[in-house]
Amino acid sequence: MQEIIILPENQHLISSDLANHYKVIPLSVDDNSITFYIDDSINQIDYKEELELLLGKEIHLTPTNSSEIEKALSLYYRKDRAIESKKSLNIDNNDFLESLILEAKSLKSSDIHFEIYELDARIRFRIDGQLIERYKVDKENYLELVNKVKIKSKLNITEKRLPQDGRITNETFDIRVSILPTLFGEKIVMRLLGNDASNIDLSTLGLQEEELKYYLEAIKKPNGIILISGPTGSGKTTTLYATLKLLNDSVRNIVTVEDPIEYTLKGINQVQLKEDIGLTFASALRSFLRQDPDIIMLGEIRDSETAMMAIRASLTGHLVLSTIHTNSAVGTISRLIDMGIPPYLIAETLNISVAQRLVRKLCSHCKQTTAFNSDDFPESYEIPYAINTLYKPKGCNKCYHTGYSGRRAIYEVLSIDSRTTSRIKNNEISSIFSEESKHKSLSDKAFDILSNGETSLEEIYSILINI
Repeated sequence: MQEIIILPENQHLISSDLANHYKVIPLSVDDNSITFYIDDSINQIDYKEELELLLGKEIHLTPTNSSEIEKALSLYYRKDRAIESKKSLNIDNNDFLESLILEAKSLKSSDIHFEIYELDARIRFRIDGQLIERYKVDKENYLELVNKVKIKSKLNITEKRLPQDGRITNETFDIRVSILPTLFGEKIVMRLLGNDASNIDLSTLGLQEEELKYYLEAIKKPNGIILISGPTGSGKTTTLYATLKLLNDSVRNIVTVEDPIEYTLKGINQVQLKEDIGLTFASALRSFLRQDPDIIMLGEIRDSETAMMAIRASLTGHLVLSTIHTNSAVGTISRLIDMGIPPYLIAETLNISVAQRLVRKLCSHCKQTTAFNSDDFPESYEIPYAINTLYKPKGCNKCYHTGYSGRRAIYEVLSIDSRTTSRIKNNEISSIFSEESKHKSLSDKAFDILSNGETSLEEIYSILINI
């Protein structure tokens, strides 16, 4: 049978509880009736009468294979949803926005996207790194929704021509709001930020035992630079906060400058970046050095000025932690050199360079085996060792038919020993990993979790290309 697809505008016709109880999926609606798919093993006569009484409309039922019904229920009506679809889609309700945010939080979504086009608008959630369309919204209701977001995030509701950034503070988490003018109206992205880092633990992030040993040795040094690299959404900030939590005690003065402040930690002095008034990473760092700090955390090294100031801070007895956008741990060194930092200064100050990625894990309940075929790998990638079987996603009720369940981090850790220091000073960057067998690259780490069945080739393909 063909897969059941629910139009977003029909999803609100029945609540999650009722859909799961009666095993029905909305197919179509008109003024007086609703047609549902229903599990073909159910007594339709009794359910038809009950649904008509509950929904106040004439009900038509189309028997459908039970496995397809279960799949659609897990995709569109998750049992663990914090709120009901019918309630959350009623934009006229004053608590619509709060309900939508709670729903996104319950689904472990990192972002909510509000997008408007020529004829309609939609709302999407980013779950496990992937955008999933949840709702359609009428254009008239969308404009009202934009104003509600602006009011809550203390933005100018009359300004529709320029981008705006704001923040919504919740009891258990904060939300960063970004509004961008587009061709047909304003697009909104709400980033859900956990505002308490007390539960983040460095030992549970995914570092292997030897890597964790190198990392702990590096952060225990009284001065130097710790750099975490990776693209947006790779978990760099979480790693930094886990590090700060470990270093945070009553005898250290720790200051941070961030954009945005994603978590709060008691005992740490955190500063929000405000570039529009001149509070940049570089200017904040200048002020930090007059605040008698022991440890400084910069949200990101973006330019040569910030990089050089971080180097100087580490040379004057401070431990500096920061992130940088590169593809690998070795690439971080090349990037610093490209920024104009002399290799001998990098060699003297860099304690450790870490690159990381987040990879979706295959659902252990439904993953399927598939034959290993070297032709499926990127041409530029040299397969490190032979394996007979790979796994691919299928989809089941446990993983909401996505084929994946959760994510894990993989790390490339480059500890700086005397041999590495010598190579950096001589600008022999390309030879660091080739002869240093105790380090594994990100691509090797990705291949390892592929070979043991944790993830699929399609999930790590981009890592194999970029490294």
